[in-house]
Amino acid sequence: MEGLSENKLVWRNKWGVDILKLEIGRIYIKDIQLGNETTVKNGILTVDKEGLITKLKEDERIKDVKIDVARPGEKVRIIPVKDVIEPRVKVSGGVNGFPGVTAKQAQCGDGVTHVLYGAAVVTVGDIVGFQEGVIDMWGEGARWTPFSKTFNLTVDINVVEGLTPHVHEETVRVAGLRAAEFVGTAGKDIKPDEVLAYEMGSIFEESAKYPNLPKVIYAEMMITQGLLHDTYIYGVNAQNILPALLHVNEELDGAVVSGNCVAACDKITTYQHQNNSVINDLYAQHGKEINFLGCIMVPEHTTLGGKLRASEYTLKLAKMLGADAVVISEEGYGNPDSDLLMICKKCEKAGIKTVLITDECAGRDGMSQPLADTAQEAVAVVSGGNVSHVVTLPPADKVIGNPEAIAVLAGGWKGALLEDGTLMCELNAVIGSTSEIGFHNVTCRLY
Repeated sequence: MEGLSENKLVWRNKWGVDILKLEIGRIYIKDIQLGNETTVKNGILTVDKEGLITKLKEDERIKDVKIDVARPGEKVRIIPVKDVIEPRVKVSGGVNGFPGVTAKQAQCGDGVTHVLYGAAVVTVGDIVGFQEGVIDMWGEGARWTPFSKTFNLTVDINVVEGLTPHVHEETVRVAGLRAAEFVGTAGKDIKPDEVLAYEMGSIFEESAKYPNLPKVIYAEMMITQGLLHDTYIYGVNAQNILPALLHVNEELDGAVVSGNCVAACDKITTYQHQNNSVINDLYAQHGKEINFLGCIMVPEHTTLGGKLRASEYTLKLAKMLGADAVVISEEGYGNPDSDLLMICKKCEKAGIKTVLITDECAGRDGMSQPLADTAQEAVAVVSGGNVSHVVTLPPADKVIGNPEAIAVLAGGWKGALLEDGTLMCELNAVIGSTSEIGFHNVTCRLY
């Protein structure tokens, strides 16, 4: 590397081509405590409870905030969960926060970011739509959600009366992001326990470096169907965009946030965007088995015209980039299955190989048609599990939120909460249980 551009970590090679270099410093968190300051000492994250409440209540739409902690192994249930966010702080390059949402506009994907690794901010609150979820920190429920393994700072938000559903959702969404920023600042001056480096030049340069490796694109489908089913890129509601190409570092550095209420099982939370499993796995193979070209962010629409437009545009971008293969992940199920198969068919017919990542809605017995659409071209499909699988979750010693919300969650029903506190529900209701970017605990077993 020769030279460093002023004020940010954009490295340049000998030809003067910009190389985005993102360093993510992980500070291992072993516990969360509530106190009078926000600090990290010896792996213990202390959060200024009253300071955080005061900060969030600067938004006049918020009536009350309750802060609590849920630790792995504790018999604690969190319900209804809206989003999960990883607390971070930008040390150099870019801006601190989520650009276009809680911070001024700036590009993500370069510089140094410190992460409180193992901690998460979990937003809880009154139901707006019916598709929030549950996290159990122990037992059967913990087996199904990846967020049973994180130390969770829960932020239970009560808004003022009279807000419309969309304003209500925005209030809680932004509050969760601001809470993660507030907590994340504790890691700014802490030496990380581990540093992950993500470095990649232009598509042309990488292709020249690895001329014999297959060129692979990641097409990430996002719920963008209105009615509180929205994803945001740099603060822009993705339902208003055409498929957009992102550098592979951008999503890992906070460019994408969840604002949606799809079924909890395959909702891609903000935390999962920040730690996208597909991006990390493809990055790990870059320069070894593949040439990872970038990410196409694909909006999922409800109209046939929207689906045709998005699939055609995705194919066009893949062809322009010279992709040999596309990995396509879905968000949600039902009508988005059509988008998934449209992209698959068009790419395969153009000579571009595809791998699909989805989950299944196969009925409680697992015998129903798993997807709403199909295609003979879909020969490489990875399943994240059956959303209709029923689990029985034993009574909790402590519930953060409102356990009766299960009656109106996707995957729950009236009577799902038994008198002794036992909860019966489909995986639909368990946050992250069948995540279609692979960020979950489900695996397969050969017989």
